[in-house]
Amino acid sequence: MYSEKLKPFAKKKNLADKAFQHAVTLDYLENAEFDDCSMHCFHYQQMFELLFKHILETRTKYGSYPLTHKLGRLVTQVTEETVFKTDLEKYEPRLKAITVCAEAYRYNFLIDCASYRHDVEVLNSLLDDLLVFMNGE
Repeated sequence: MYSEKLKPFAKKKNLADKAFQHAVTLDYLENAEFDDCSMHCFHYQQMFELLFKHILETRTKYGSYPLTHKLGRLVTQVTEETVFKTDLEKYEPRLKAITVCAEAYRYNFLIDCASYRHDVEVLNSLLDDLLVFMNGE
């Protein structure tokens, strides 16, 4: 599902291509039988981070992005510096939760998979909106 959505960015040798690579991994993990969803969260966070940074690199005045991994900050910067607009109140808390669970993966902590999957369901609509915006390139 994710790799199909991000397929237009495959083999572009940019940040969006790296997001596509994480999307391929997400598709694999969707079918894997793991009790812990933190690995999925890590790749989901990376996919969003790279998409946000690609937008900041290609659609802003200075073409630069911050070193932060915090998705809440990145989405805010994208909405402030580009013409992309979204409901920050709806998405920002969920993006922050994804950032936290990705950090939990790095430290080998278990996460609440039911809450995580609910956040993913909501954030998939943001992903679709971002891809529509990016395909206007």
